[in-house]
Amino acid sequence: MGKPTGFLEYDRKEAVGETPLERIKHFNEFHTPLSKKEQELQGARCMNCGVPFCQSGILIKGMMTGCPLNNLIPEWNDAACLGNWDEAYFRLRKTNPFPEFTGRVCPHPCEVGCTCNLNGEPINIKEKELSIIETAFAKGLAKANPPAVRTGKKVAVVGSGPSGLCVAYYLNKRGHSVTVYERSDRPGGLLMYGIPNMKLEKIYIDRRVKLMEAEGVEFKTGINVGIDIKAAQLTKEYDAVILCCGASNPRDLKVPGRKSKGIYFAVDFLTATTKSLLDSGLSDGKYISAKDKNVMVIGGGDTGNDCVGTSIRHGCKSILQLEMMPKLPDERTPDNPWPEWPKVCKTDYGQEEAIAVFGKDPREYQTTVKEFIADEKGNVCKAKLVKLESKFDKKAGRNIMAEVEGTEYEVPVDLVLIAAGFLGSQSYVTKAFGVETNPRTNVKTAEGSFRTNKEKVFVAGDMHSGQSLVVRAIREGQDCAREVDEYLMGYTNL
Repeated sequence: MGKPTGFLEYDRKEAVGETPLERIKHFNEFHTPLSKKEQELQGARCMNCGVPFCQSGILIKGMMTGCPLNNLIPEWNDAACLGNWDEAYFRLRKTNPFPEFTGRVCPHPCEVGCTCNLNGEPINIKEKELSIIETAFAKGLAKANPPAVRTGKKVAVVGSGPSGLCVAYYLNKRGHSVTVYERSDRPGGLLMYGIPNMKLEKIYIDRRVKLMEAEGVEFKTGINVGIDIKAAQLTKEYDAVILCCGASNPRDLKVPGRKSKGIYFAVDFLTATTKSLLDSGLSDGKYISAKDKNVMVIGGGDTGNDCVGTSIRHGCKSILQLEMMPKLPDERTPDNPWPEWPKVCKTDYGQEEAIAVFGKDPREYQTTVKEFIADEKGNVCKAKLVKLESKFDKKAGRNIMAEVEGTEYEVPVDLVLIAAGFLGSQSYVTKAFGVETNPRTNVKTAEGSFRTNKEKVFVAGDMHSGQSLVVRAIREGQDCAREVDEYLMGYTNL
């Protein structure tokens, strides 16, 4: 423990962000990191608990508490507190191959599990993680380290999102020759095109990919496996194939008027903006513009929030975000104690910006779309909304959100973004490889395994477990790499 009384002496501090009205002028990350001295003082707040829930990575009532990667958080907090940033990095990289990603986009269940939550605020773990890895890059510690010996085994990874990158990272470290296939024009998958630059600038993905290439990983982009190249060719050419294609099926709405023009899935909206931004700084106009439009976002999660922030940067006329469920309480309730995940209302960066620009929170709770109305040209121009209430459904045997009779009303809308989550894997990939899927269309495996019903073929990430956190996708990649290595070599030291 760097300072036994640190948690009593120092208050939690966080990186200062630009004001909402300033940061909406650009698409860059907008937080200024704390100084090294302040970071060290924040590390001094760590209590080095006898039972460190922060690194537990367990599910309590179906919700994550602690780091799924089992990061050695007290150890690198202690090292940073003492100014030993090199040691902090060496401890961090033992469990996390990509701290520059998780330090930016992970919701950090580690902080949820922090014991300081009992009587105050948690340790600032997220920023410490990011500071450690960026310090390591600045000092030249995070550098290419290719394996000294190759095994002669060849592995194909289909998809370069967080799980795919992770599988490739570890199997390459083991000495296998790894080729990553990506259907987009750039590696990164969800990290590249599913998360806006405001949360994760793409220079950090490019930096990591170049490092992996220097270590021997080969990336092949613009190749859609199952269409551009046959699955049989991969299974013949490689000793193992790992499917890491994500939960790529967006959940749709089945309401009248859905076919109207101007209604898009959130993932297509965000992808088009990021690609145009990277290709031309948005000057090519090859994106779905929200400028001067009444925008409606359907979905209250992180993706919905990203759509709000992106639409405001486009210059939208108005923004409305629909959430089917009731508003969560602002503070924990007695039936939601530490160390459970706090079921409280979170106002994220996009909502903060909407409040600053339009003077009110964009979220409408317990509301859904009943019908879309198009103009004479087929463009959506209105949406008929209806209020919802929780009711017990005898047939379903549970509470459902039911329409409240007589509460319909119309709102003007020119652009609709559906951010209602994802249903599972895309069928053209699973059919191409002949792998079995479960009722949720995730690829089926035995409990605790990543091996599919097809010889040589494995699966990891959201395609296996369903839509989840980046950090859980990375953990899936770690565990899958271990199983693949054992399959290839008869044993594993991963």
